[in-house]
Amino acid sequence: MSPLAERIAGGDARALARGLSAVENRLPGVDELLADLHDARGSALRIGITGAPGAGKSTLVDCIAKHLRQQGSTIAILAVDPSSPFSGGAILGDRVRMLRHHDDPGVFIRSMASRGQLGGLAPAVGDALTLLDASGHDAVLIETAGAGQSEVDIVQVAGTVAVVLTPSLGDDIQAAKAGIMEIADLFVINKADQPGAQQLEREILASISLIPSGRPKPPILRTAANRCEGTAGLVEALQRVGRRDASPAYWKRRILERVSGEVRAMLESAPAIGAELDRAAEAIAAGRLNPYSYVRQIVDRLRGEWNP
Repeated sequence: MSPLAERIAGGDARALARGLSAVENRLPGVDELLADLHDARGSALRIGITGAPGAGKSTLVDCIAKHLRQQGSTIAILAVDPSSPFSGGAILGDRVRMLRHHDDPGVFIRSMASRGQLGGLAPAVGDALTLLDASGHDAVLIETAGAGQSEVDIVQVAGTVAVVLTPSLGDDIQAAKAGIMEIADLFVINKADQPGAQQLEREILASISLIPSGRPKPPILRTAANRCEGTAGLVEALQRVGRRDASPAYWKRRILERVSGEVRAMLESAPAIGAELDRAAEAIAAGRLNPYSYVRQIVDRLRGEWNP
């Protein structure tokens, strides 16, 4: 292992923060860091918390973390915030709601900007989880940005997914059925002390009644996160659902993403290739070269090198 990887695997919070910054910004050497830590992954329970904006996800994560700490577990929280329209960075609203943990060495909190990702997760979340898992935490809580029905990427990286809904959503549950309703390992009716909780539960039951026989029906739990009511039962249910490993489809997609990124970096950084691309760009701009034909030539050259 590299020295940074060793420090992360040893539970060094500063090293972990540094590694996460490297992952998020794709700094040189990050692939070697991830390779070192991939085999050092622990058995952390990965809990995904997703749902529509305003459902109380951040407050619920805060309550879950509090309960797990009372059980003696160490926690890492990865909060994916909406991106700032000016800096592109995370707005950090979730950290504001989790200030009770800021001086607790057993809780590590990191915010990441969604950077326009429609699936509710930042592009670097999968790699960040490799670091958090290898750092020795007992549980990792992943809170998505709150992107509504498109917020389904969480199922690819979390072992357990809780979909948070509130009575105030009203008819929005109908739209949610097309996306996040299908990925839940369990449902959480938050703000259950408000009117409409019973009606919402009936709507959820109607939705999950369409699940084919043989597949488990997700349980439905009620919480009032503003007072941390129902947290104990929720944590017990999350732990009971257990750990699910990432699917082969997820790793295939990650391999293709990484390979495409490496190929692009190679094309942009190699002097000879860069000079050829500059000449091609000038020819295309002058109307002497067909861009689509030229891209096909590049693909054919790469295919010839690989010769699958």
